[in-house]
Amino acid sequence: MHFISEELEDYTAKHSENEPELLAQLNRETHQKILQPRMLSGHLQGRLLSILSKLIKPEHILEIGTYTGYATLCLAEGVKENGTLDTIDNNEELYDFQRKYFDKSEWATQIKQHLGNALDIIPTLNKKFDLVFIDADKENYINYYEMIVPLMNRGGVIISDNVLWSGKVLEELKPNDKSTKVLLEYNRLLKEDPRVETVLLPIRDGLTVSRVV
Repeated sequence: MHFISEELEDYTAKHSENEPELLAQLNRETHQKILQPRMLSGHLQGRLLSILSKLIKPEHILEIGTYTGYATLCLAEGVKENGTLDTIDNNEELYDFQRKYFDKSEWATQIKQHLGNALDIIPTLNKKFDLVFIDADKENYINYYEMIVPLMNRGGVIISDNVLWSGKVLEELKPNDKSTKVLLEYNRLLKEDPRVETVLLPIRDGLTVSRVV
């Protein structure tokens, strides 16, 4: 579902910061070789992630759901010089693809890949985070969130992707649609949770920005 017309979306991209060449290469290769390329954050959302990271200036970033690493590199643009970015994914087939692009970037030594279940990996990281991006299996969004909030520094930001779920959040809930059910609960949680202040943006498939208070 396009929440704005493709023409208007194209106009917004053209009047935003240009897509860096390395990300343009990653974008092209993802569409050529990888299944479900629509999962990639893309130019406009990527520039938003970049500018938010630059404003926050995080020392430690956590990303749950790496895919091909596009969003990872956007988030890395704002990390402090001696900071870290831990990114977690359970798809081992994409590991080398991600690493190839990470190694081409200026943040190669700061990006740490983790392969496996995020709920098992997060407690082992022993860090307090300034910025977290959640873009993994929707059925675990609430579990990820509840695990992450205590690990956030005050004023830290949690960004959640796909929270409009192709508009399914407005449709009648189907009995077997667990992902939409969880996202509805998740969106309500973020609105009502006194630990954060939240704004939900209708960018691509919906992006929520939550600041830990």
